[in-house]
Amino acid sequence: MMKMTDRDQTTIVSAEPERWDAIVHRVPSADGTFLYAVKTTGIYCRPTCASRQPKRAHVLFFDRCDEAEAAGFRPCKRCSPRSISPQQQQAKVIAAVCQQIEASETPPSLGVMAQMAGLSASHLQRVFKAIVGITPRQYAAAHRANRIRQHLQESATVTEAIYEAGFETSSTFYDQSAALLGMTPSQYQNGASGVEIRYTVQPCWLGLILVAATAKGICAIALGDTPEALTKQLRVDFSKARFCEGDRAFEHWVTQVLSLIETPQQAFDLPLDLQGTAFQQQVWQSLQTIAPGTTVSYAEVAQKIGKPKAVRAVANACAHNHIAVAIPCHRVVGSDGSLRGYRWGRDRKQALLDREATLTE
Repeated sequence: MMKMTDRDQTTIVSAEPERWDAIVHRVPSADGTFLYAVKTTGIYCRPTCASRQPKRAHVLFFDRCDEAEAAGFRPCKRCSPRSISPQQQQAKVIAAVCQQIEASETPPSLGVMAQMAGLSASHLQRVFKAIVGITPRQYAAAHRANRIRQHLQESATVTEAIYEAGFETSSTFYDQSAALLGMTPSQYQNGASGVEIRYTVQPCWLGLILVAATAKGICAIALGDTPEALTKQLRVDFSKARFCEGDRAFEHWVTQVLSLIETPQQAFDLPLDLQGTAFQQQVWQSLQTIAPGTTVSYAEVAQKIGKPKAVRAVANACAHNHIAVAIPCHRVVGSDGSLRGYRWGRDRKQALLDREATLTE
């Protein structure tokens, strides 16, 4: 499993090439994470300042206004780095909306959230998705699903878990349970007891590949060297599931997965049965937008989802990805281009990147 040290995180967050790239592209999420000063003008600015772009050789980076001023620079009057930027104000508002969602027994309506934020419903929808990566409704659903999973693991009975999670009636919960859990609550509480999982192990150019699926969609794509190791891990992950042979529909899914391994540039539209926190799902959705033949850093993913300081959490979400290639965590590398780690081995990660680079030339 991938693990990053504090030193790794600091290196990535403070990397000057990424800071310069944020200035060149005026990345909104970079605001509040650092400042830059121009030696020829004696002024320091936000990364998103609309002033004329300076030459790289004239730029210095600082973490705080006090540091820039102690070095003899004065704040820019155009972007006012000592004040709260519009992006930071929006982020603060959206953070409050997220807290409201998490604190509410039942998910508040879009209108109620918009009123609290002082925005129209459509504006809130756009800003929320731009900052968080998913809609308010998706965020509320993911939070509620995570909460019911936690209570099902901690509570003595399903009924107790339902009310602890904030559902007013059991019928309301059971109407949504399949979508929230991908199985019945008692099955989830008992380690996927009775859930039918179809799986197969097939050879591919990376060695062996295991594909597994519930009725809802693909729940695992794993790479390995032996069928025994791959199936053992699957049975650990779904300890009480009922495993069976695949039908014709499943075989069609497997064919598409094998085709994706061979030609990663093709579109992948199979249903996925994902279980993760709201943050993990946000990261996984972002990973699916990385084009074959390209890579991004953990810091860039963190910036893209509006959480530039969550580099370690992004790495952790990548490490908890159970669906290889379809959710391409292999395309995420260190800020210096190093591989850092991969659930299915660094050699496979490098092989995937090399193949994609060749096929997309």
